[in-house]
Amino acid sequence: MNDSLSRLPREPADRLTKPFMRFLRIEATAGIVLLLSTLLALSLANTAWSSSFLALWEMPAGVRVGDVEISRSLKHWINDGLMTLFFFVIALELKRELVLGELRNPRMAALPVAAAFGGMAVPAGLFSLLVGGGPGASGWTTVMSTDTAFVIGCLALLGSRIPGSLRLFLLSLAIFDDVGAILVVAIGYGETLNWLALGTAGLGLVVVAGIARLGIRSIPVYFAIGAGIWLAFDASGVHATLTGVILGIMTPARSWISDTRLHAILDRVSAYPPGNHWSRGTAARSDLHRAGVATREALSPIERLEIALHPWVAFVIMPFFALSNAGVPIADANFDTPLTIAIVAAFVVGKPVGIVLFSLLAVKLRFGTRPDELPWSLLAAGSLLTGIGFTMALFIAELAFQPELLNSVKFGVLGASVISAALGFVALTWLTSPGRRQ
Repeated sequence: MNDSLSRLPREPADRLTKPFMRFLRIEATAGIVLLLSTLLALSLANTAWSSSFLALWEMPAGVRVGDVEISRSLKHWINDGLMTLFFFVIALELKRELVLGELRNPRMAALPVAAAFGGMAVPAGLFSLLVGGGPGASGWTTVMSTDTAFVIGCLALLGSRIPGSLRLFLLSLAIFDDVGAILVVAIGYGETLNWLALGTAGLGLVVVAGIARLGIRSIPVYFAIGAGIWLAFDASGVHATLTGVILGIMTPARSWISDTRLHAILDRVSAYPPGNHWSRGTAARSDLHRAGVATREALSPIERLEIALHPWVAFVIMPFFALSNAGVPIADANFDTPLTIAIVAAFVVGKPVGIVLFSLLAVKLRFGTRPDELPWSLLAAGSLLTGIGFTMALFIAELAFQPELLNSVKFGVLGASVISAALGFVALTWLTSPGRRQ
């Protein structure tokens, strides 16, 4: 009996939902790993090994070829180098949802876009209002972002009680405001522009688009050119992590080999009877090679890259980022209390208020559509979780604040993340409790 006949037929939607669910599963597990890494960094920063632990990330590392030397601290390589891959994966997921997922409906996509804009503008305005002209006033961009892994991790704890529409809304919102935040960083925290280097980066992007049009599909080739573009952006004065966002958006979302062609190629190979048909120079060998290419290229470049990179980003890059950035020596630090309070208020209050307010405006103005299975009460409760700004907030803080203010900011970010996670989790637990279900 043919085993395939005993299974339900596959629908096109399966190819769209399975990558999304895989992304959510990795993000949920990554949230746990990220939390453990954060706790480890905080612990080591407040022990007798504090000085050695903090000094480790300031160690210089680099390469030298002749008279040319590229040297940065370990923290710089993590924050500007490895985090480029983080933004690359975020951009891949964003494009996949916009081209192939539920967000391909413009009005459906408009809701998280409007919410993300409100979730950036309102907390930034509240922070500026509370800080005024005091120390750190220029660091308003720190409170604009949401930590995707921690938010999805909190939702994962509630399991099937959380509707998929809320997961998609919060994931899309987090991705949109992360991309928005990195664009602000690239523009606002760059150095004096080096137009030659910027032009070289632009030329590299043109080369990427050109070879894609020519049909070159070798991923190592694109990574080699991408590394060159990163170096050009790094020298240009524009923040180099922008490379990840641009290249992620440029990555094709559709596969080169259709299902029909794939089946035809595989049928040709399976038609050979058992035996040694694969010797060099034979037609069978050529058919086998063609089948290998077809099975690889049946997945879109976006999906192939996400499968390859997302685990590395989630379980290697993000933990290293947390270890190198989350260490706050609490006992010996001199905290700027008003600045810390402003950070906490912007995340805990400003984020959810901005998201709900701009979501309401988008729906009332018929700019966006709210799914029927996502009531306003759940949307508002879920928006409390967006005050978990951890990863991007620490990333931007390193650029936006003077060293003497960093501990105050980090303490505020960590405090806001804990409060937001607790409020969001309690609110969602209460709203989805069996006694309140209809």
